[in-house]
Amino acid sequence: MITELRTFLAVVRHGGFARAGEHIGLTQGAVSGHIQRLEEQIGHTLFDRTGRRAILTPAGREVHRRAEDIVSAVTELGKLDNTTGTRGTLALGAITSAQQSWLMKALAAFRVSFPGMSVRVLPGASLNILGQIDSGEIDLAVMVRPPFIPPPEIHWHSLLREPFVALVPADYAGNNWQAALHDLPYIRYDRSSFGGRAIDLYLRREQINVQDALELDEVSGLVQAVEHGIGVAIVPMTAAYLPYSDKLRVLPLTGNPPFREIGIAQRSVCRYPEITNQLVKLIDHCAASSAQETLPIMQHYNYASAYVGDGPNL
Repeated sequence: MITELRTFLAVVRHGGFARAGEHIGLTQGAVSGHIQRLEEQIGHTLFDRTGRRAILTPAGREVHRRAEDIVSAVTELGKLDNTTGTRGTLALGAITSAQQSWLMKALAAFRVSFPGMSVRVLPGASLNILGQIDSGEIDLAVMVRPPFIPPPEIHWHSLLREPFVALVPADYAGNNWQAALHDLPYIRYDRSSFGGRAIDLYLRREQINVQDALELDEVSGLVQAVEHGIGVAIVPMTAAYLPYSDKLRVLPLTGNPPFREIGIAQRSVCRYPEITNQLVKLIDHCAASSAQETLPIMQHYNYASAYVGDGPNL
């Protein structure tokens, strides 16, 4: 019932089933299913569904008054034991590029410090991951910073700022990224992702028209598509894929090029607050170490260190 109550609170907070779904990473149908199960369990109709907005019934208002306390009380149970002997599971959302690089070092160190804790790593796009944090399904996440202000109960911790660059096949003769987009088919970074949106805005601002060939939601796929000679792609310069192979070349973007910020999103109230904070410090430390290790490669491409975190002492 806790999951359904969290969905219920999201509907009240955002004023409708569809808008709640957008913020917690669920379809409108899934949100409706959660609310229907909650109504069946409680035995009362919670929303007046005759209008476009989700209006609470009298019973719904009473449930809402109590639901905040119930969800908070369940979350607070994690504070009963915060020693290294705690046994439990943390749910961690993580984008693929972090999983394939420095995140695993942080999790290895975490296991040494907290052998009784297991970590369930859940992959996904940043928008869906943010929704899962908002609904309480996961405890924290390594993700791309959203282009909007997240809910007030979600705290953001910056780690890395990855510049976007144009990648072209090694045999492409030109050195201008705009000419490359004119000459070659375009391999598009998924427009539903935060990074893909940033690139689309940049191309519109620069008044660049492209010849779409592929649209992919993973950076690794974009890099491989260029290596196979399909066309040109604009990708974030992320540690997982550095150094680039000799099958492609890097063309720097001009003007005011976009970047994507990688960081940690976590709820201000969580099940294992001290343990979660230690994991955040380990992730920050490993991200900083990775940025230092890749600095010579970044400088080779005329870019500075990607690290923008707080550099906590461990």
